[in-house]
Order: sequence, then C-alpha cells, then structure tokens
Amino acid sequence: MIASFSWPRLHRVLPALDWLRRQRVPLALAALALLAWPLRSVLEASMSLHMLVQFPLVIALGCVLAGALPARWRERTQGWNTYGIAGLTACALVLSVLMIPRLLDLALVHPVVAAGKWLALLACGAALQLSWRRAGLVVQGFFLGNVLPMMGVAGQLYQDSPLRLCNAYLLQDQLWLGQALVVLAVAVAVVWIAAAMRSLMRSSQTLPAEAQP
Repeated sequence: MIASFSWPRLHRVLPALDWLRRQRVPLALAALALLAWPLRSVLEASMSLHMLVQFPLVIALGCVLAGALPARWRERTQGWNTYGIAGLTACALVLSVLMIPRLLDLALVHPVVAAGKWLALLACGAALQLSWRRAGLVVQGFFLGNVLPMMGVAGQLYQDSPLRLCNAYLLQDQLWLGQALVVLAVAVAVVWIAAAMRSLMRSSQTLPAEAQP
C-alpha cells in the first residue's frame, strides 16, 4: 500500500526535478538578478543578513552555474586543480578577505567594490563545485581546518569589540553576527565530521568485498 501510494507522487515529482535540472542556469541567473536588485537593499540592511544570507546564496548560485558547465570544460581544470587544492585555497582566501568588516562598508557605497564582492562570491562557489569532490577527506579537512577557526575567531572578535567595526551597522547586529558565526563554524565542523565518519565506515565495509577475487 505504501508503494502504491508513493509511486504516483514520485511520478509527478520526477518530471519537475528533471525540468529544474535542465533549467538550472536561467533559474540561477534569475535568482542572481533578484539578489542583485530588489532583494539587495533588504539583505544588506542588516550585517547578519549581509554575511549569513546574501553571501551563502551567491556562493550557492556560483556552485549551480559551475555545475552546469560542459564536462570538457570541467575536465580542463584538473590540470591546475589537482585534488581540488588550488580551488579550495582560492576559496579560503576569498572568504578570509570578505570577513573584513571594512569591506562590508565599502561594498555598500562603492559600486566597484560591490561588483568585486559579487564576482568573488560567484568564483568562490564555482571553486567549491569544481574542487570539493576531487579534494577527498584529507584536503577537505585541511580546508575546513583553516576556514572554520578563522570564522570562529572573527565571530568572537565581533562579540568582544566594544566599538562598531562596520559604520553602516549597529553594535547589536554586530554582536548577533559574531554569535551566529561561532555557532555556524561549530555546526559545519560537526556535520562534516559526521559525514566523514560515515564515509569511512562505508569504505571499510565495502573494502573486503572488493578485495575478494
């Protein structure tokens, strides 16, 4: 009865998912246009929304656009992006620069800085898309071992500073952002460790079967 009940739903969902996959580039560009114009003032009105909502959304759109590249284009990056090291290193550098409070202020008033921020976030998402699976657990751990402590330290500095680090945002918003960055760093670390342990357990279970003649 469960199979007969769930199959019609699955039959209706699969074409919709296939349509979304085929239309992911125009949908991603449309979402980027929404973020860049009507939603930009809303998301950049708060320091927390600016860094914790706008940044991840633009990075995610960069992942989507890079994932739609032809396979031959993605294969060309393997020569300079062995094990995803170059891409993840560039991504870590971009994120470290974008955490500087002064940059948030400049991105609000200087169009050139704003455009550079958006391009850097899209490139960061593309680098993650092209590098994450290639990296493997060791390189992934090295990448997160640099980015997450940096995020936690930045969050603690936002909380401990008695002065506003961004002239455009209130001190209370800075405090909320600092707390959220620390929580987010810990959450990402826990999720990745759990996923890594699950992957290692699966590998250890399938290894004996593969080793058999």
